[in-house]
Amino acid sequence: MATKAKPTRKIAKAKPTGKKVAAKKVVIKKAAPAKKFKAIKLKLLRPVPSDINIAQASDIKPIAQIAAELGIRPEELELYGPYKAKVKLEILDRLKNKKNGIYVDVTAITPTPLGEGKTTTTVGLSQALGAHLGKTVITAIRQPSQGPTFGIKGGAAGGGYSQIIPMEDFNLHLTGDIHAITASHNLTAAALDARVMHEKQQDDEKLFNALCPPDKKGERRFSPTMIRRLKKLGITKTNPNDLSAEERGRFARLDIDESTITWRRVVDINDRMLREIQVGLGKDEVGFEHRSGYDITVASEIMAVLALTTGLEDMRERFGKMVVATSKSGEAVTAEDLGVAGAITVLMKDAIKPNLMQTLEGTPAFVHAGPFANIAHGQSSIIADKIALKLADFVVTESGFGADIGMEKFFDIKCRYSGLIPQVVVLVATVRALKMHGGGPKVVAGKPLASEYTDENLDLLRAGLPNLERHVQNALKYGVNVIVAVNSFANDTPAEVEVVRAAALQMGAMDAVVSTHWADGGAGAKKLAEAVVKAAKKPSKFKFLYPLDISIKEKIETIAREIYRADGVDYSPEAEEQIERYTRLGFDSLPICMAKTHLSFSTDATKKGAPTGFRVSVREIRASVGAGFLYPILGDMRTMPGLGTRPSFYDIDLDLKTGKVLGLF
Repeated sequence: MATKAKPTRKIAKAKPTGKKVAAKKVVIKKAAPAKKFKAIKLKLLRPVPSDINIAQASDIKPIAQIAAELGIRPEELELYGPYKAKVKLEILDRLKNKKNGIYVDVTAITPTPLGEGKTTTTVGLSQALGAHLGKTVITAIRQPSQGPTFGIKGGAAGGGYSQIIPMEDFNLHLTGDIHAITASHNLTAAALDARVMHEKQQDDEKLFNALCPPDKKGERRFSPTMIRRLKKLGITKTNPNDLSAEERGRFARLDIDESTITWRRVVDINDRMLREIQVGLGKDEVGFEHRSGYDITVASEIMAVLALTTGLEDMRERFGKMVVATSKSGEAVTAEDLGVAGAITVLMKDAIKPNLMQTLEGTPAFVHAGPFANIAHGQSSIIADKIALKLADFVVTESGFGADIGMEKFFDIKCRYSGLIPQVVVLVATVRALKMHGGGPKVVAGKPLASEYTDENLDLLRAGLPNLERHVQNALKYGVNVIVAVNSFANDTPAEVEVVRAAALQMGAMDAVVSTHWADGGAGAKKLAEAVVKAAKKPSKFKFLYPLDISIKEKIETIAREIYRADGVDYSPEAEEQIERYTRLGFDSLPICMAKTHLSFSTDATKKGAPTGFRVSVREIRASVGAGFLYPILGDMRTMPGLGTRPSFYDIDLDLKTGKVLGLF
């Protein structure tokens, strides 16, 4: 439970003057100036220990000190123990006239299944800016799903000497935001299935009486969410007894077309057996059996809303607009129509507040929201970024997976809704990934790398450079300044990293810097930080890839052509029908959020490098109207990952003597 600090106020007493004394007035005590930032000195060891051993051995500042160094007032914090807190949204009102800092997005080339250190680079860059260059900086990143934490990829707190701490809290429950999303989403699913069943069992009058039952005095009332539904229907009456029989029917019956239901259930683990399920098998639900399925929680539209909302009122409106199905007359059926939007907002009222943590070198970090970029839009929250930009000189955020999906969605969805303009893109590249794109052996998580990756091989590396070039070109299309960060691993040779650095400059990057933040912390990213500071001073002309007033197909095909370099797009009959329906309902003005494999520019994960001569297939399109985008699912992309034979949870345990978590990485 959060410990809430009391507002700092004092009552000023009027001194006797012989004159009539006015009523006492409340004087708000001015906030003390921000405390001077104090970095945590790293204790670098060789060989570099495991992530969790580094994190647990680190010094750590009380989170109240982190807040004070930023100028956050005690009454603007909700403490969750000594090392993490939530920041109240009211801080935006206090800081609304303050100029924004520099906005930096960290993205990457197409990764191997191991990941290329994008989060580690984000944290290392922040540590360099704050602890080594003296800038006020905030890292703004996503909260990880328990899917990869207990699966193959592991946690997402960074790595080596560039991490967010406490990393156990970061990678597990944190402050319960993802659990709130799971509960909210599944409450909506339960409400939807129950409504379909009850409508089949009752006529309009019975439905109305059940929804608006008379009290002991015979009086009925509409709940707040019902008033919103009435307004949508154009019914201005506020007394249930005043509704005509026709109005009662329109109000009470949603008349859902079950074939159009798109709202499934969610759980935040990789449970492949729940991808497709049969529900309604209980004895009281005979006759209501139907197919359903589970997605992973981070793919929920409620997660997307959390990441894209700009405030509590906006979040409530977005929840109400979430479309769960279509009626038999072709109208959108929303969470507001189900009467559940207000309850969702109550479940999410604390989750909307960003979580404040810190890096290994004591620089502040906001950890908030956690949608996957291959399934959803892959960004931390707009709210966290807005607060951070008012508090810091630099805000370093990251986009999930490669730039073809994460960065594109950052620009075309997140920036469109936030109104925030990024000045710099940091594109992370590794020798390992470029060798894979050059034709190297398959990289498999949990298995040793082939010798092609551990030994110098300049020809293989050069063959993979077209992947880097395409990502640089894509970033430049948005008019931002591009810095390539060569995230150097222990097996990389000086000749190899120099090949990448020199090639990046020829491709149009403003600078290309080798960074060793994993092994050296912020000191290893100091040159990268200097390049970012320099790039931020250069002019940029940010622009979106596409306007919103073109058709759904034109938007999809623009992304496929300009970002993926596909020859064209093919649509399934289901996708064609959905495009027609969404256009008729007025959803065609929304941006596009492609669900696509992160392992290739194409929809085929085996096609590495910079493939050409391929087409993109759209299997289905879901409407995330509350979040504010349409969601095409490309190829055989899954919205629920699966566990392998040897997941990471085998290594995770608790030291019963010390209470320390073991085995996280």
